[in-house]
Amino acid sequence: MLKPWHDVVHIKRGCVLAADETEPNQTTRHIALAQADFNGLPPFDILAPADQRLPFVFNSPHSGRQYPREFLEASRLNEVSIRRSEDAYVDDLFKAAVEVGSPLLRAHFPRAYLDVNREPYELDPKMFEGRLPSYANVRSIRVAGGLGTVARVVGENQEIYKHRLPVSEALSRVEYIYKPYHTALRRLLAQTHVTFGHAILIDCHSMPSSVKCQNNDVRPDFILGDRYGTSCSEELTNRAAAILNSLGYNVSRNKPYAGGFITEHYGRPSSGLHALQLEINRGLYMDEARHQPHEGFSKLASDLRDFIIEITAMPDAGFAAEPIAAE
Repeated sequence: MLKPWHDVVHIKRGCVLAADETEPNQTTRHIALAQADFNGLPPFDILAPADQRLPFVFNSPHSGRQYPREFLEASRLNEVSIRRSEDAYVDDLFKAAVEVGSPLLRAHFPRAYLDVNREPYELDPKMFEGRLPSYANVRSIRVAGGLGTVARVVGENQEIYKHRLPVSEALSRVEYIYKPYHTALRRLLAQTHVTFGHAILIDCHSMPSSVKCQNNDVRPDFILGDRYGTSCSEELTNRAAAILNSLGYNVSRNKPYAGGFITEHYGRPSSGLHALQLEINRGLYMDEARHQPHEGFSKLASDLRDFIIEITAMPDAGFAAEPIAAE
């Protein structure tokens, strides 16, 4: 479980809410300073409908494409190579969620800079000058692969940094971006749960077109991740697959992506909290070499609008918290 931290993000309806719209405290000042690093944008924001009409929250944690100048100067990669880990334009693909009546939380900071789909302190000690705190998870599989909270590599093991980073840099990114991001997500889900009696998180991602299902040569259009049935109701996963199949797409489940930290952490179906990860084949909508949308973008965006309308129309009965048995 995440350690508790102070709320630093207020959610308002009918507007895009930046991360610095908070009480004037020390954390707020650090967030305000961080804004300049992301080309004048806040680290993240929330696209919110004037009135949330549905118990769904959409999240795009890896579509950020605002690279701080200092970060690029510290990198050994050029501005094209560094983008290999982006879920590029996924936030744009899911904007219809707001029109339909659900909020969309989206990152502007890039995944190569900070990955909020990890534990808060999955950090590789070999990347840093200085000693990591004792509570850091330095032995996870993701850290070993160079894909911790502060990543060491992008793409196919391309090293990001020229030199080691100060430990304070990693801890600062966690404190002033990671924690506020999860506070915002936690609050969106909590408010949705209070309003509707349950909450459904759709965690939106993309994958390289080269990804294949395990043990065969099929390249899926979508992969649904529900942590092998533990992060959401079976009805939600089945319905999502059926809708996408009806739109003509090839759908795989949990392989090779079963859902990351966000899906696992927030998905608690017994409490009426459901989380489903959705991975989109980038070849459907973008030129992966140029990092630009291609002619397929409009069709996919239209199909995803239909998907959003149909998935959010699911009956509430399958999402309610399970009653606690008497002892």
